[in-house]
Amino acid sequence: MSNIPETGRTQRVTIRLVVLQILVLSLLATLGGRLWYLQIRTGSQYAAQAQGNHIREVVEPAVRGEILDASGRVLVGNETKLVVSVSRTSLLQQKDRGKAVLTRLAGVLGLQPKDVQDKVRLCDAKTPKPCWNGSPYQPIPVTQQATTQQAMQIMERREDFPGVTAQPTAVRRYTGVEGASAAQVLGYLSPVTDDEVTKTADKTGRERRLPSDQIGRAGLESVYDDDLRGTTGVDKLEVDNLGKVIGSAGTVPAQSGNNLVTSIDARVQKVVEDQLAQAMTDARKVYDKETHKNYEADSGAAVVMDVHTGRIIAMASAPTFDPNLWVGGITAKDYQALTDKGSNYPLINRAIQGLSAPGSTFKVISTTAAVQAGYSLDGHYPCPPSMTIGGREFKNFEGESFGEISLEKALEISCDTVFYYLSYDQWLKDGGIKPKNPADWFTKTAHQYGLGAKTGVDLPSEVAGRVPDRQWKQSFYDANKDAWCAQAAKGGHEYADEIARENCQDGNVMRAGDAVNFAIGQGDTLVTPLQMARIYSALANGGTLYRPTIGKAVMSPDGKLVRDIAPHEDGKIPAQGKLLDYIDQATAGVVTSGTAAWKFVGAGWPQGKIELHAKTGTAEVAGKQTTSWLTTYSGDYAVVMTISQGGTGSGGSGDSVRRIYQALYGVDDKGAVDNGKALLPKPQSELPKFNPDGTAIIKQASYDAPGDRAFLDPAPATGTGAPAVLALAALEPARATGRSRG
Repeated sequence: MSNIPETGRTQRVTIRLVVLQILVLSLLATLGGRLWYLQIRTGSQYAAQAQGNHIREVVEPAVRGEILDASGRVLVGNETKLVVSVSRTSLLQQKDRGKAVLTRLAGVLGLQPKDVQDKVRLCDAKTPKPCWNGSPYQPIPVTQQATTQQAMQIMERREDFPGVTAQPTAVRRYTGVEGASAAQVLGYLSPVTDDEVTKTADKTGRERRLPSDQIGRAGLESVYDDDLRGTTGVDKLEVDNLGKVIGSAGTVPAQSGNNLVTSIDARVQKVVEDQLAQAMTDARKVYDKETHKNYEADSGAAVVMDVHTGRIIAMASAPTFDPNLWVGGITAKDYQALTDKGSNYPLINRAIQGLSAPGSTFKVISTTAAVQAGYSLDGHYPCPPSMTIGGREFKNFEGESFGEISLEKALEISCDTVFYYLSYDQWLKDGGIKPKNPADWFTKTAHQYGLGAKTGVDLPSEVAGRVPDRQWKQSFYDANKDAWCAQAAKGGHEYADEIARENCQDGNVMRAGDAVNFAIGQGDTLVTPLQMARIYSALANGGTLYRPTIGKAVMSPDGKLVRDIAPHEDGKIPAQGKLLDYIDQATAGVVTSGTAAWKFVGAGWPQGKIELHAKTGTAEVAGKQTTSWLTTYSGDYAVVMTISQGGTGSGGSGDSVRRIYQALYGVDDKGAVDNGKALLPKPQSELPKFNPDGTAIIKQASYDAPGDRAFLDPAPATGTGAPAVLALAALEPARATGRSRG
């Protein structure tokens, strides 16, 4: 009898069939589960994605808000230009990756093919400018200066220019209203990056970044970007599988950004910029007997501040530049010119980033420190031609000697040796090189005046400066000891070698020389012009330290108030009451009979009508010519000017600072006061008035400046505008050493 079953299958075949059935059933179950997951569980999600696959978004950029001066004049606005843009996506689809298209485009635009190719390449760590640092999927602007004829050639020959568009676009423009630049203050725009687009993909409104967006990267454009930017509009189009538009899926209209009203007065800004430039030009004509050549006057800054609010009326930095160079993408040649060492870095805002020793302008702080330490305002202190401290001779300027004098007289004539005596005596009381619970009145008082910390101004990249107290000396020593000792071991005889030997041995110790240098604003002390303007404003207003501000209010496009930016009190300076009055009287004496008299009262300033106060400073810097400082105030304004390698305080800056006050108060060269010619006899507190269309109403006025004439535009301010890119960096000067001159 056969062992084969009736079905004709062996046991092995039967097992195989069972296994096969199980596999088939498993696959069917898996497929069914997946279908359930896709169609039931996540069906709505994938349906939405499928819907999105045939939706294309057309972006309508929002009109960016304007930046206005205190009267409503447009400092930064917008204007319509013909912009030619290129899609990298379309170029990469060409066989030659778009090279022929870009060559033809360069011919139409009158540009070199390489220049066009450089503009559309993507930026990375190895790619020099010009290049594109925005999204690679966003149309890249090649020029914002296309003519109508060029645009027509491109649009009529679309087959020759795939991926190229030419259309009217609102672009930023720095207007230079009233001739004022304010280049380092206003800031710049640049395209968003892919990371910024990705990080805000789930946001809505102004918080969302689209590939076509440009955002503020520096200056006021950066700080107030959320207010200025507006909301980009999006038109969602339905397309078929061939990309043909078949309908609309909805539209989100663009919303214009708000306007920023600043405290800057464009007319005063122009005067300050011109006078800073003039001071530097004049300084270069003066012979420096120390270096046996004329002063270089390589850079400078000036600030005008409302002493009662901390609002900045004008802020100038030199060297400067034309911000419109950046519109449409800066050329490699222009970028090189702005960043080359020989340019002395005009992109830096030296009012908030320029660091130098303050020289004798610091003596108002040292006077306060001495009084806090117990030295009498009624006392008299020695002003010999020099003092020997720690085995070194510390001299007065040109060896001057005035005998026993008051602190008031010491400020007026800027006697260094009085402050040497006071700081050295206090250093001894603190324990000298072996202190026990030192009071450190001089460094402590500097901190109380706000030095060694940022002012909090509404500009990015401000630097804090330096108060070289014991804590700083220890941290600096820890970071540099090995380098100092290595240099000292070489046994050199240069000045730097001598300093290295000293610092290797006891660089963390507050030495007598450190104390006396600090008292006259020398040594390792570093300040910014804005910090000094803030301090002298506090002396003028009764002792309040205000936070400096430039933004005054945010206004809607139709001129309605969105948000007021109120003045902010940060604290009080330690000089109050009798001491404050004493310093006030001493600084007035600087103008009438002290180190600045020859540039003010001696030059016809009407001190009896408009009282000014001043302190001059001439800071010495190792390896460089002296830095000119002039810090001043009236009942309304603090005006500070500094010029690197510019000579003495009054000699380098005196004439220009006086002319700034002449413009503010309407004073002519003979001392006559004409309020009708005054640019701003009192700070402007009210906001500008606006027409129904949002343009500001500017009152007609005129001003005869010494040697110049400027008129205000009686017409309403209108928006015209373009981006400027400011590369900000903080450069620290060489270590300041030696005596300070008034």
